Amino acid sequence: MTLYLLTSLIAGDFYKVPITVAFMASSIYAIAISGSIPLQKRLNIFSQGASSEQMMLMIWIFILAGAFASSAKEMGAIDATVNLTLSLLPPQMLLAGLFLAACFISISIGTSVGTIVALTPIAAGIASQTGTDVALMTAVIVGGSFFGDNLSFISDTTIVATSTQGCRLSDKFRVNSFIVVPAAFVIFIIYLLMGSSVGEPQNVPHVEWVKVIPYLVVLVMAIFGMNVMGVLALGILLTGIIGLLSGAFDIYGWFKAMGDGILNMGELIIITMMAGGMLGLIKHQGGIDFIIRQLTRRVSGKRGAELSIGALVVFTDVCTANNTVAILTVGNIAKQIGDRYGVDNRKAASILDTFSCFAQGLIPYGAQLLMAGGLACLNPMDIIPYLYYPFAIGIAALLSVLFRYPRRYS
Repeated sequence: MTLYLLTSLIAGDFYKVPITVAFMASSIYAIAISGSIPLQKRLNIFSQGASSEQMMLMIWIFILAGAFASSAKEMGAIDATVNLTLSLLPPQMLLAGLFLAACFISISIGTSVGTIVALTPIAAGIASQTGTDVALMTAVIVGGSFFGDNLSFISDTTIVATSTQGCRLSDKFRVNSFIVVPAAFVIFIIYLLMGSSVGEPQNVPHVEWVKVIPYLVVLVMAIFGMNVMGVLALGILLTGIIGLLSGAFDIYGWFKAMGDGILNMGELIIITMMAGGMLGLIKHQGGIDFIIRQLTRRVSGKRGAELSIGALVVFTDVCTANNTVAILTVGNIAKQIGDRYGVDNRKAASILDTFSCFAQGLIPYGAQLLMAGGLACLNPMDIIPYLYYPFAIGIAALLSVLFRYPRRYS
C-alpha cells in the first residue's frame, strides 16, 4: 500500500504505477524478510497461500465473469439492456433506480461480486449514453452490492459472523437493519437529488429484447440461489447461442470474445494470487495475531470492546482484502472480547459484518473494486471518491457504537 500510494502521489498520477508491480515488490519483500525460514519453505508457504481453495475459487469466478462480460458485449446484450433501462426509467431516476436494483439483487443472491458482474457493464453503458461520469455510475452499483453483502441471509459474511458469535441469522439481520437501512435511505435520497443533473439520452435505439435474455436469466438464476459459477457458465452459453442465431458473431468470433474477456482479467488474477501468497506468509509469521494483541491491550468496557472488534476486522480486511476471511480471522477473538465485556452477541456479529463491508467497499485492491474497475475500464482509485454507501455504513456503524444504538442490543 505504501509503495503504491507514495509512488503514485510523487508522480501525481495513479495510472503511473501498475498495482501488479506494487504487489510483486511487496511479495518479494515478504519472502525476503521471513529469514528464519529456509527459502524453499518460504516459497512453498507463499505458493500455498496463492493457490488456496478460496483464492482459486475467486480466480475461476473472475475467468468466467470475464468471458461472460466480453461475449455479452460482443453479442449486443449490454447495448440492448442499456436501451431497455433508458426507455423505462426517466433520467432523474437513473442513479436511484440503479442503486435500488443493486440493493435488491445483492440481498437476493447474497454476493457483492455477482451483483457487480451483472450490473456494472449496464451502468457503464448508461453513463456513456447520458454523459454521466462512468466512475459515479460504477460506484452506485458497488455501493448497492454491499447492501446485500451485509444484510442477506445467504451472504458468506452473515453466515460467518453469526456462526462465530453464536447467534441466529434473523437476530443479526434485525440489529443490522437498525444500523444500515437508515444509511441506505439517506444515500437513496442523495441519488434522487443528484439525478436531476443526469442528461437526457438522445435517440434511444429500439430495444432488441432477445439480447436482454442472458442478463435476465443470470439475475433470475442468481436470485433463486444458483451457484455463481453455474450462473456465469449459463450466461456464457446463452450469449453464444443468441449471438450465433442473430448473426452478431460466428463460432470463432464467440471464442475470440471469450478469450479477450479472460485476458482482460489477467491483472486481477495476478493480484489475487500475490495477495493470497502474502497473506499466507503474514499468517505463518504471526503478523495478524501480533496486531490483534496490540489493539486489544487497552480495552475497557462495552464501548471500547465494540470499537476494538470493529478496528480488528477493519485492519484484518485491509490486510487480507476479503471481508469473509477477515471475519473468520478475528471472529473467535471478537467472541472472547465480547463475552469478557458483556457485548451482546447479536451486536458483535453486526459490528463484524458492517465494519468489514465498510473496509472491503473502499480498498482499491479488493475483489469488488478490481472487478468493477475491470468491467468499466477504470482504475479502482477513480471509483473510491463516489462510494457514498460504504462510507455511510462505516459512519452508521461507528455511531451505533458511540451512542449505544440500537438500545435493546447495546
